[in-house]
Amino acid sequence: MYPTLYHLLLDLFGIDVPAFKLVQSFGMMVALAFVAASMVMAAELKRKEALGLIGTTTRTYTKGLPSSKLDKATSALIGFILGFKGLAVFLGDGTELDDPQSFLLSLQGNLVGGLFGAAFFIAWRFYEDRKNVLAEPVEVTETVHAGDHAGTITILAAVVGILGAKVFHNLENLDTFFRDPVGSLLSFSGLTFYGGLICATIVIVWYAKKNNIKALHLADCITPGVLLAYGVGRIGCHLAGDGDWGIANPNPMPEWLSFLPEWVWAYNYPNNVLGEGVRMLEGTIYPGYGTELIPPVFPTAIYEVCMALLLFGFLWSIRKRITTPGMMSSVYLILVGIERFVIEKIRVNNVFDVLGMEVTQAEVISVVLITLGIAGVFLTKKYGERWARW
Repeated sequence: MYPTLYHLLLDLFGIDVPAFKLVQSFGMMVALAFVAASMVMAAELKRKEALGLIGTTTRTYTKGLPSSKLDKATSALIGFILGFKGLAVFLGDGTELDDPQSFLLSLQGNLVGGLFGAAFFIAWRFYEDRKNVLAEPVEVTETVHAGDHAGTITILAAVVGILGAKVFHNLENLDTFFRDPVGSLLSFSGLTFYGGLICATIVIVWYAKKNNIKALHLADCITPGVLLAYGVGRIGCHLAGDGDWGIANPNPMPEWLSFLPEWVWAYNYPNNVLGEGVRMLEGTIYPGYGTELIPPVFPTAIYEVCMALLLFGFLWSIRKRITTPGMMSSVYLILVGIERFVIEKIRVNNVFDVLGMEVTQAEVISVVLITLGIAGVFLTKKYGERWARW
């Protein structure tokens, strides 16, 4: 596995830049997932605006004002952190990057670098003020097109979604949380997709109402991109080996799958970021990692990548044929619910006893989503045009 971008570039291309250890492979793919979702959403918002289904809004602001004290303080803080950590990495011997997460969350750094970074960012802020401030500030009203909201919506979804995913993950793993609350909250691994989906949905609906965007049409624009983002994000899970793997699979690969590489059937996730399994005795061993799963497990993250990308392709291909507001979102709920319910059969998850049946949290939510999706198909077919006015 490739815990960081450094390990990936070193193994595949021979590029040896220790600073890349600061870029977690999982975090990198999550960032790319949000970029992909934003691009898909922007394209759909522009298409629906062109069809007259989503209107424009206006934004009034005062042009020519200097930056506030809060803006300057924020710039100074960002500059200090970048300089504090950056110069420490540049002047260090590389050992601080063997465990980049602990380094980033520690008080270790270079004070001179921090002060220089803060001074540079403040100076840059004053330079921008000098260039942009007007002697007489004026009020400007500009048109905000539907696609212009994509970036803001993506940032809101990213921040709130990751926080929600982290909270739901810790609710699923309360024993681990109580053993190390701070570590569990600050860890870069351990995210529950449904937690992020639920929390992000709430804040996006709020944003839509605030900006006079029809929530039902917005949901239809977002859902294809969510599937694409999910697939891209699961690539990060597999690259890092963050625990989103399946149950043990010591069985030999079936003959009908022999055209595929062995790791598609069962994989031992060497150098996984969680340090799960036993110490590796052979192969490439990365400092600070070096464990593998014995016996190997189903690489469920790869299965989910394939399913999510196929489902995205399906939704993208039918988006122009579905004209009923809310129908696309309803179909999405059904598809994502079925996908997750199926994969749960071979995934490692905490099991709960519900009415004498052993189920996982994801299975329960999957059933709820499928039910909501089916109800949505019938309800939007009947009331979609009316609800789309809200």
